Amino acid sequence: MKLLLVVNPISGGIDKEPFLIEAKAILEEFRIEYKIFKTKGTNDEEELKKVLSSFIPDKVASAGGDGTALLTAVALLGEEIPMGIIPLGSANGMAKELNIDSSPIKAFSDILRSEFIKDLDIIQINDMHYCLHIGDVGINAHIVDQYSKDKNRGMITYAKYFAKEILSHNFIEYNIDANGKSYSGKTLDMNFCNARKYGTGVPLTKSGSPLDGIFEIVLINDISTANLLRAGLSIVNENFSDDTSNEIIKCEEAIIRFTEKQLLQLDGEVIGEVDTIHAKILKGAIKFISPQEENKES
Repeated sequence: MKLLLVVNPISGGIDKEPFLIEAKAILEEFRIEYKIFKTKGTNDEEELKKVLSSFIPDKVASAGGDGTALLTAVALLGEEIPMGIIPLGSANGMAKELNIDSSPIKAFSDILRSEFIKDLDIIQINDMHYCLHIGDVGINAHIVDQYSKDKNRGMITYAKYFAKEILSHNFIEYNIDANGKSYSGKTLDMNFCNARKYGTGVPLTKSGSPLDGIFEIVLINDISTANLLRAGLSIVNENFSDDTSNEIIKCEEAIIRFTEKQLLQLDGEVIGEVDTIHAKILKGAIKFISPQEENKES
C-alpha cells in the first residue's frame, strides 16, 4: 500500500508532531510506503495535485480540520483514490458527521485497515468553489472571517467572535430559485449544508447526510435567547434541537441572489463577497474511506 498523508500544521492550534511521530512508527512497522504533504497556505491545491500525480497513492489521509478535508477532497475530484479524515482541527465537524473516531491515531489506523469505500457528496459553488461540510453567508461567515485573522485558534477564540457578532447582526435580503419554486425574504444566516451540524456540535437540521445526493439550504431567521439556549443544550443532547424555527430547503441545485453583496465562507475558508450563488450537489464525487461498513445517514 502507498499512503499520502496531508497535514495542516496550524489547524486548531494543535501541534501535529506527536501524531506524526506515532503515525510514522505505524507506517514503518507495517512497511507501508508513504509521503507527507504539509500545507503552507499558498498554492496548496496545485502543489497537492502535483504530489498526487507523481506519487500515485492507494489511499489519502487528511489530517486537520474541515478546511483540510475540503482541500484534499477537491484535489481528488475526478480521481478514484479514496480519502479518509483524521480529526486534528478546531471543531472537526465533518469527522463527527461521518462517525470518525475522535482519537487521531485511532482514526489513522482505521484508514489503513478499512476497505469500506463510500460515495461522498460535495457541493459546487459558482462553478469554481466547493463545500464538503457547511458553508454560509451571514453571522457565521463573519465569525469565521474574524477567527481566521486571529493568531489564536480553538473554541475559546471562536466563542469570542461569536459573542461579538451576535450583538451586531443584520438581516440579509435574498431570493432563492430551487426545485422549480422561488423563495424570498430576510434571514440572519443562510447555510449550505452537506451535513447536519456545525463543527461546534450545534445541529442545523435533524435530517441530511453527505451521502444522500442532496443538500439543504438552512435559513436561520430568529436568534432569540430561547433559541440560543436550545442550541447550546443540543450539543449535549440533540433532543433539545429545534429546527422547526429554521426554514429548510432540500435540493440538488439552487440559485441565490442577494440585494447586497454578502461574505461567503466554505468549510472555514473565507471566499469573499458575492451577490449571487449557484450551488449544486456533485453526487458521490469523492471516494471516502469509512471506518465502518454502514455509516449513519441521518
